[in-house]
Amino acid sequence: MKATRREALAGGIALAATAGLPGSAQAMQDVLDTHDSLGLAELVRKRKVSAAELLEAAIARAEAMNPRFNFMAQKHYDYGRKAIAQGLPEGPFTGVPWLLKDLNTYIAGEVTENGSRLYKGQRASVTSELVRRIERAGFAIFGKTTTPEFGLTGTTESVLMGPTRNPWNPGRIAGGSSGGAAAAVAAGVIPAAHATDGGGSIRIPASACGLFGLKPSRGRVPMGPSRTEGWGGMSVHHAVTRTVRDSAAILDATHGVEPGSRYGAPTPERPFLAEVGRDPGKLRVALMLSPFSGAPVDPEVIAATQGAARLLETLGHHVEEAAPKIDFASIGASSFALMASSVAADCVDRAKALGIELGPDVLERTTLDFVAMGKAYTGMDFARGNSAYQAAAVSIAQFMEGYDVILSPTLSAPPLPLGRVGLDTGRSMADWGREVGAFTAFTGIYNGTGQPSMSLPLGMSKDGLPIGIMATGRYGEEALLLRLAGQVEKAAPWAARRPTV
Repeated sequence: MKATRREALAGGIALAATAGLPGSAQAMQDVLDTHDSLGLAELVRKRKVSAAELLEAAIARAEAMNPRFNFMAQKHYDYGRKAIAQGLPEGPFTGVPWLLKDLNTYIAGEVTENGSRLYKGQRASVTSELVRRIERAGFAIFGKTTTPEFGLTGTTESVLMGPTRNPWNPGRIAGGSSGGAAAAVAAGVIPAAHATDGGGSIRIPASACGLFGLKPSRGRVPMGPSRTEGWGGMSVHHAVTRTVRDSAAILDATHGVEPGSRYGAPTPERPFLAEVGRDPGKLRVALMLSPFSGAPVDPEVIAATQGAARLLETLGHHVEEAAPKIDFASIGASSFALMASSVAADCVDRAKALGIELGPDVLERTTLDFVAMGKAYTGMDFARGNSAYQAAAVSIAQFMEGYDVILSPTLSAPPLPLGRVGLDTGRSMADWGREVGAFTAFTGIYNGTGQPSMSLPLGMSKDGLPIGIMATGRYGEEALLLRLAGQVEKAAPWAARRPTV
């Protein structure tokens, strides 16, 4: 999708008119590069830059970077311009550009395609509650980012949109399923973007692209009104960010129960932003170097995780190797039962509404396998899967009576080459499942248990690829994780570590 001549002219005019930053597109890009979202909002409040100028700078950057990295699924440029022209609400992020993920997140009248030809051209009839909260916070939404079909894998590659490439190395994956969001932030388009996580989809791309990625507790951030739960409660929404404070402030702007919610996370004691910079105290940290599945872990990832453990020790925390005990075989089967049943129901209903048959012309190979599996599962299978995750949640909660945090790798290896774990590679479901399962072996369990979990951009491979380190807390305790993240960010700053684009 190319910008129209009118869009290009509008962008050039806005950039030439930059107040206090004399007539230079590079000057505006420097502003985007050197400020997080809260910093940009402060510039707008102080009238050092306008919302329109920031938006046009972000659009110009997206137009420059997207042909290389392919992270834009939908371009809502005029929607963002109109919102600014009509006047943005006064909020913590007034005037800051924002991108939504193109997966189950809706603006009434605008297109959301879920990374799938089955939903090509679908226009939403409702606006998501999360979008309402994002807009009340003052963000100016100007597009949606790429996702694999229905967010089903750890890379962002689809037949509909093609592969999203990692700004650190275009031959590598950006992670999934929020790879478009992470690639956009890593490429310098904006300092934070919306992301979702049903099995690691915030933490995986954060790790792959060298960003901070917090998966909130189940029930913390709204998902409705179309549905208030995804994949049996495994899926949550939040963001990938450059800074910890942005993540905390975005969570402040978006959290809280919505009408019809089945559950809500515990009310925080104070704003999440106020936790960043607070002393976390001496934490008891369980160091977990091997995943529950026993999948192999790359030696560079092990070394990076051990380095993070040593850092925590220098910060005064007690670290020892320990891990919960769970029935991983049961959990693995449970995740497929919950995901495949949900995917099959959605696809069958969509095909019925369109009056078409499901086949390779509208769904990718592995997605078709998911649909077949979902049709074969029974209601009892779904119930047993839910029960297995409840049992795992109890086991891990009991384990964490003795620990505050579980520290582990985010992924078992640095970002993989493109073409390995996509949904349409021609590989069997079993082969695909083994490889993507081994790569993402650490993340999915905490979607089932509902705990908050974050990826910290602390490691780099010898080939110059980011390695994320994951820290997981007790259910409802994002505050503790944010205190720890703020402490780590101060001790080992990562803001200056950017890909050369």
